[in-house]
Amino acid sequence: MSLNPKTAAQTASHIPVLLDPIMDAIAPVSGVWLDGTFGAGGYSRALLDAGAERVLAVDRDPEVFERAERWANQYGARLVMIAGEFGQLDLLAQRENAFLLDGIVLDIGVSSMQIDQAERGFSFMQDGPLDMRMSQSGTSASDIVNSADEKTLADILYQYGEERASRRIAHKIIEERKTSPIINTTRLAAIISSCLPRPKPGQVHPATRSFQALRIAVNDELRQLVDGLCAAERALKPGGVLAVVTFHSLEDRIVKRFFQARSGDGPRGNRFAPDVEIEAPRFMRLTKKAITASPAEMAANPRARSAKLRMARRLNTPAGPVDAAEMGLPNLALDGTF
Repeated sequence: MSLNPKTAAQTASHIPVLLDPIMDAIAPVSGVWLDGTFGAGGYSRALLDAGAERVLAVDRDPEVFERAERWANQYGARLVMIAGEFGQLDLLAQRENAFLLDGIVLDIGVSSMQIDQAERGFSFMQDGPLDMRMSQSGTSASDIVNSADEKTLADILYQYGEERASRRIAHKIIEERKTSPIINTTRLAAIISSCLPRPKPGQVHPATRSFQALRIAVNDELRQLVDGLCAAERALKPGGVLAVVTFHSLEDRIVKRFFQARSGDGPRGNRFAPDVEIEAPRFMRLTKKAITASPAEMAANPRARSAKLRMARRLNTPAGPVDAAEMGLPNLALDGTF
């Protein structure tokens, strides 16, 4: 399944990250799989080419299915494209008469194709409307920036972006929007940059963490991740595999804690705390530590540098409830009205 390095560098935005270790772990591939973050279709195509009977391809972005029309027909009825959120993947699978899945793949985060489209407003590297909506509907980043109060803005930047200067940035945003609404990416990036020291060579752009935070808030990404992991537990058959690729620490923390708790490796009591009742394991971890990209993959696809892969196999134990806070979901209540 290795990619040709010469062509990989030219098409990095379309390369599925950490594909080789996933395919190695699940070989031989058979049965019905669900790709919960379809994007450019790299994982779906790899699964179908490797022998999957059918792949249910889920995405909330309607544009990805339009792009897939160029190649989807070659797979016929084996590829089923579904508009929806992977947080409801079990219900989406049931609608396609797939009640127990052989495997699920999730690639969490915004795709390079979305970032490259200035009109989608994900990137501060080019001017565009301050949007960031993956589904292209609902509350936008502009709505949050121009309507949220100062405390809410600061909480978003700190909780979702781990931005230590969140209060300073939030205050500056409130002052600037009094002059005129903040509606484009480059203006917001300039406002954020004015609150922080000039970056040293090799450091990330000052607006990186804040833009990440707003994107997560707009798309409710961390709640979607918790919901998706729980839905995967309900949807997988015994022996089915769940593979999750994450790109920053907040996502990876949630996946790590979920797999730890659901494999019976959660925290236990000690002399300072009462014993915690350990439930029957629902997964067997296939990766004790996160798998990261090889030097060759990072050279071919820079997006892979921050990627982490965790995998687990479903056991024959009934699914159960999950405490989202214990999984690492930040305690930040957003009602969407601002």
